[in-house]
Amino acid sequence: MINRSLIRIKTVQILYSYLLTRSDFKLEAAPVPGESSRDKRFAYSVYLDLIVLLLKLSGMPLGPGSGMVLNADTALAKNKVGKALRDDAALTGLFATGRKDLQRLDCVLSDILASVQASAAYNDYKRKRKLDMSDDVRFWSTIFATTIAKHKGLERVMRRDENFSHVGFDAGMKMFLDTLASFDDTRATYRKARTDLDKSLSLAYSLYHALLMLPLRITEVHDKRLDANKNKYLPTPEDLNPNMRLADNLFVKALADCTTLTEYIDENPDADPATWRDSDIMLNRMLDSVLATDAYKEYMETPAGDFATDAAFWREMMRTVIIPGEEIAEALETKSVFWNDDLAIMSTFALKTIRRSYAAPALEGEEADNADDPGQATGTIALLPKFMNSADETFGAELFEYVVQNRDTYRTYIDRFIDTKQWDTERLAFMDIVIMQTAIAELINYPSIPVPVTLNEYIEIANDYSTQRSGQFINGMLYSITKCLNEEGVIQKKMN
Repeated sequence: MINRSLIRIKTVQILYSYLLTRSDFKLEAAPVPGESSRDKRFAYSVYLDLIVLLLKLSGMPLGPGSGMVLNADTALAKNKVGKALRDDAALTGLFATGRKDLQRLDCVLSDILASVQASAAYNDYKRKRKLDMSDDVRFWSTIFATTIAKHKGLERVMRRDENFSHVGFDAGMKMFLDTLASFDDTRATYRKARTDLDKSLSLAYSLYHALLMLPLRITEVHDKRLDANKNKYLPTPEDLNPNMRLADNLFVKALADCTTLTEYIDENPDADPATWRDSDIMLNRMLDSVLATDAYKEYMETPAGDFATDAAFWREMMRTVIIPGEEIAEALETKSVFWNDDLAIMSTFALKTIRRSYAAPALEGEEADNADDPGQATGTIALLPKFMNSADETFGAELFEYVVQNRDTYRTYIDRFIDTKQWDTERLAFMDIVIMQTAIAELINYPSIPVPVTLNEYIEIANDYSTQRSGQFINGMLYSITKCLNEEGVIQKKMN
């Protein structure tokens, strides 16, 4: 089962990678004064004009002194590119240091809008019911490359610039279209991040199955050794009549007969340790480690036919030999970048599954079963579901979305409570920022989750994944932010 602790870790990890490299628009740098040609200077001027033009056609106000802004029709108003441009902090800075005349194209603005509305691309766009950001970007790219680029009124205004040249105009249009394309790339990056989050959670569940498969695959290696010993040139009496206690382990037989487990492995072959690179070496070393233990020697002396004894033996081997061993750590490194981080939590659930098969007392670190849990039937292997409920299933995706959509708002809370005498806001560990933004998203959007749970979870993540001082720093920050959110009425939660 993938619990919320693991979901939080995964969400923070994927958010960190995504936000670290995220940029809404790849904006062109202004030409260096005195070192640029007339064409380059004019191209950059056209580039800024076209950005302003898109904003105005979209009905996006640009602030005082920006001049005319159209009341965009329904089709253009629903287009999300204009709003994304207006909200881009880098673009705001660009206008602050670039063109100050935001009214240059106002005289032809209505004319251009009419041409846009008369175009085939506009009519096709207007008829679509379901539009994503890619559709919006594609629409504006098509409109600017065709209708607007050929608009006579636009050319007439552009010719008033003393630096006007067709080369510069074409270069400015290309720069603008490249910026639009970069935004589409950002959306693709977002979709990939969301896919990576889902994939990492699915891989964690695969690891859970892989851990349960290990006793079965190790036993198969053991059986091959017994067969090889029987068929060697001069077998001993022990080779010909071996102790079959481990080979006949009832828990392993139950694993082999568990339809849910075998069907999952058939559909997800990477979850089968037998398919891993150098699996023969890994499984043989694991078997050697098991055979070297006192617990194995004691187990081989116990009477056969008791499922609880057989399951308890493998539970102990997994807990003390297999999971802490070097072989599993090395194997996981080659299989998935996520699995070594997942091992601690998923091994707990694998051990819990073994325990439930014979209803043994919980070990330290394992969750106690509910008394009425139907999965505790002795002698059966009842696998845990991927998620406990539908709320857990959507928890990571929702958290991710809340942070992406509201990261600037959440950052204002962080900046408000930083003690600048002790901490330089510009040098905060980015992981700390992401952890706090995710914690704030949870505090605000999940009223049923108690404050101590949220704070403890993210402080623990900071201790494990950020700097040595992060846990203490984030503890104080989140406490102050939570108190502020309560005082402002954003949340209504008890502090303890």
